[in-house]
Amino acid sequence: MKFFELLLLALALYYFLILRPKAVKEKKRRREAEKNSKPSSQATAAASPIIEKMVACEFCKVRLPDSEALIFDGRFYCGKAHLQSINAEGFLGSCKRVLSNNYDLRPENVTIDTIVIHHISLPEGKFGGHAIEDFFCNRLNPKDDPYYPTIIDLQVSAHFLIKRSGEVVQFVSTLKRAWHAGASTLMDRQKCNDFSIGIELEGTGELPFEPEQYQALKLLIEEIQIKHPISMIVGHSDISPGRKQDPGKFFDWQYFKEISQIPDQNFPFGMNSR
Repeated sequence: MKFFELLLLALALYYFLILRPKAVKEKKRRREAEKNSKPSSQATAAASPIIEKMVACEFCKVRLPDSEALIFDGRFYCGKAHLQSINAEGFLGSCKRVLSNNYDLRPENVTIDTIVIHHISLPEGKFGGHAIEDFFCNRLNPKDDPYYPTIIDLQVSAHFLIKRSGEVVQFVSTLKRAWHAGASTLMDRQKCNDFSIGIELEGTGELPFEPEQYQALKLLIEEIQIKHPISMIVGHSDISPGRKQDPGKFFDWQYFKEISQIPDQNFPFGMNSR
């Protein structure tokens, strides 16, 4: 009997001192191996493909990830060249758009070959704010200035406005007929709105324009010339003499010609201020 008791004790000691520790150690090793063989949540996230939003370039319609696109005024472009160009719909990418309803269709088969330069300030003689934009969009508040009730019923617009800072705002597609020139004649052609693009400079007839405006006008006309065969650049007073005085005597035609390198023949009324 004593022999069997000793044998059982020996087996128990062998199990607890040798077999069980080995089994526990092996179980722990297997758990570690299984843990290491499973990808972590971080590794899984890193390995998962990132689905990126695709956008279309407004100019060429090519689709690209939005992280690679240039963004201006909520629009996407595939590169700087397309951002700075006039698209097929007649809109310049690199400017603010405030769309006006004061336009209609040009006559069929008309050639857009003339740029008319104007000046405007609202209230008269004051700069800044959004009154010009409001005026071109028929939302001017007549209570904001005593002068406004006299113009509140006018429906006018230009294609572009260049503010004193040089910021450019577009109101109407260059393909459409903006209502900027009114009764007008250029050489033997009447109704200059039919074939022209109107550019307003924020200013008056009594103050010089800013260098930033001349530079912005230069760049704007360069882009317009790519889109349209511009052959003449005139002032509003040139096509509506006696009725209009803008851009006025403080618009420096000679200086603008020098910085733009536009040939003399594109200025049919010469370089003298008027």
